[in-house]
Amino acid sequence: MNNKAVFAKGDPGPKEFFSNTAWVNMLHTDEDQAFDTQVYNVTFEPSARTYWHSHPGGQILLCTEGRGCYQEKGHPARQLGKGDVVAIPPNVNHWHGAAPDSEFVHIGMSTQVHLGPAEWFGPVTDEEYNGATADRSIINNRL
Repeated sequence: MNNKAVFAKGDPGPKEFFSNTAWVNMLHTDEDQAFDTQVYNVTFEPSARTYWHSHPGGQILLCTEGRGCYQEKGHPARQLGKGDVVAIPPNVNHWHGAAPDSEFVHIGMSTQVHLGPAEWFGPVTDEEYNGATADRSIINNRL
């Protein structure tokens, strides 16, 4: 990863929500509830990922660096790279994180935060992760 990052890495992500090491930099917490949105920069080390989770108000990911993966429960994984946008509907159980051989950075936006915080469902197993990232030709061809 280059050291020209737009935002600082932030603090280590909580171990009860991430496998391996990820850093979270809260950019906008919306404490005054003026926008009904939280905005955060997340940096994943290679193979790091969120646990399975959902957002009652939905989530948007803006991928800014590296290569990663997004998967909804019961659906094939989607490979991600710089410039990709993922709009996740409310209450969709999913995970996202880095490819096995690349850091991955995204800006996340939790929308309609008045509906409540993310709900967490436990870790993405190594078997689930390896299955989602098994097609190295797709991952390795991302910019």
